[in-house]
Amino acid sequence: MRVLITGGAGFIGSHLAEAHLARGDRVQILDDLSTGAIANLDALRANPRLGITIASFTKENVLPEMVDRADRIYHLAAAVGVRLIVESPVHTIETNVNGTERVLKLALKKRRPVFLASTSEVYGKASKVPFSEEDDLVLGPTSKNRWSYAASKMLDEFLGLAYWRERGLPVVIGRLFNTVGPRQVGHYGMVVPRLVSQALHGKSLTVYGDGRQSRCFGYVGDVVGGIMALMDEPQAYGEVFNIGNHEEISILALAEKIRKAVDPRLKIVKVPYAKAYGPGFEDMRRRIPDLRKIRRAVGYRPSHGIDDILAKVIAHMRMEMTAGL
Repeated sequence: MRVLITGGAGFIGSHLAEAHLARGDRVQILDDLSTGAIANLDALRANPRLGITIASFTKENVLPEMVDRADRIYHLAAAVGVRLIVESPVHTIETNVNGTERVLKLALKKRRPVFLASTSEVYGKASKVPFSEEDDLVLGPTSKNRWSYAASKMLDEFLGLAYWRERGLPVVIGRLFNTVGPRQVGHYGMVVPRLVSQALHGKSLTVYGDGRQSRCFGYVGDVVGGIMALMDEPQAYGEVFNIGNHEEISILALAEKIRKAVDPRLKIVKVPYAKAYGPGFEDMRRRIPDLRKIRRAVGYRPSHGIDDILAKVIAHMRMEMTAGL
């Protein structure tokens, strides 16, 4: 199989590429390295079945030929991370909406199946947990940049489903919940690598707000396996699926686990949201996925708990520090 991954040099994209290569497929990666890193692909670059193109998927002369040669497309390229979203809302909206529209139009010409990576952010301020794919989506006001990412991804979902219903393009949408593992960085607001990096450098661990907000962290290997299984299942076309883990933990408890694993002498410091992201920042108290739909569809069951995930992340980041990366 010939696979195209936009954003394939990113954290999740590089793991997806690795999984497809292990399965014997040919993988073409398209990435402009705005948030991805070529180092994520270092272990794969010698594989003759891997191709890497460093360019934006918005370039007129790059994407069409790649889509023509692909048997399936994973569209992961997007503006990601809370900090980037808050600071660059124009980039967020244009990248996510215009880019997805272009991928779908090109895929339609050849009837190539497409996986669209969406996000748990679309649930916004909904208070009913766990979040089900058919639940109402509740966002904050347009005056808050915080919600531009969720709104752009909601539009991506509407567009993908419209291409399926109206034009018959095979599309699967995955709402990815917090996904973590080796090679993820904390530059854009990802909490686990940020806290682990602080701990490994002997710094205080900074927790935003009161720390009682909770999340569910899925291991990247489990998530990638779920994504691939959905694309292998024709009955999943035209559907939206939560993908992640349902093990809930508060950010304060997460920081405590990291502190104990690295150095119990370190301090945990609470930082107001306004100081971290600016005045008026809004956050969700709980974000828990209902995974029954994806379990029924492809038998998805996450196999890594938070302790196992943290051990893998800490070991990987220690290795990078030792190697001077």
